[in-house]
Amino acid sequence: MNKSLNKTEVGFTLIELLVVIAIVAILSIVVLLTLNPAELLRQARDSNRISDLGTLKTALSLYLSDTQIPNLASSSLNFTACYLSTIQGNGTTSAKCGVFAYTGTTGGDASTTQDKYRKVNSQGWVPVDFSKLSIGTPFGSLPIDPSNNQKFFYSYAASSTNVFEVNAILESNKYNNVMLNDGGDNTSAYETGSNLTL
Repeated sequence: MNKSLNKTEVGFTLIELLVVIAIVAILSIVVLLTLNPAELLRQARDSNRISDLGTLKTALSLYLSDTQIPNLASSSLNFTACYLSTIQGNGTTSAKCGVFAYTGTTGGDASTTQDKYRKVNSQGWVPVDFSKLSIGTPFGSLPIDPSNNQKFFYSYAASSTNVFEVNAILESNKYNNVMLNDGGDNTSAYETGSNLTL
C-alpha cells in the first residue's frame, strides 16, 4: 500500500517578513532619536575636556608647591600672552586670547610648533617646566582639546603673582550648566585654576 504523506512546508511568508522588517526599522529609528549619538559624542568630548583641565590644574598646583622659584610663563613672552593648545598658523590667533577677559595680555595669543606643542619641558603650549618636579612629570605629554581646532581648544594664562587659569569651550547641552556655574567670569567657557578672573 502506498501511503501518501502530506508534507506541509514551514516558513515565513513575504508579508510576515516585511512586517518584521518594518517593526525593526521603527524600533531602530526610535532608539536613534532617543539616544542622539551626535550629542553623546559631544558629551564624551566635554567629559574629556573637564578631565584634562582637572589634570592640568593639579599639575600646575603641584608645580607651584614643589618648585622653589616657579615660573608660570614663557621667558620671552612673560605674562603678556595667552597660551593656546593649538599649533601656529591654524587661525586661532584671531580668538584674541581664547576666552579670557584678561586685559594684561599685550603679547596676544601664543601657540607653538607641531614638534613641540605637547612637550612638558616648558616648550609645549603650557610654558611650565613640569620635568623639574621632584616626583617627575605628572603626564607624558600635555593634554590637548579632543577637537583642537579654531573653535575648540584649551587656553592658559598666568600672572606674576603665581596664579593661573586654564579654559576650554564645551559643546554639549548637558554641560552648559558647568560653564555657567564654574565660578569664573566667562559664562561661555569652562574655567579652572587658582584665579578664575584672569
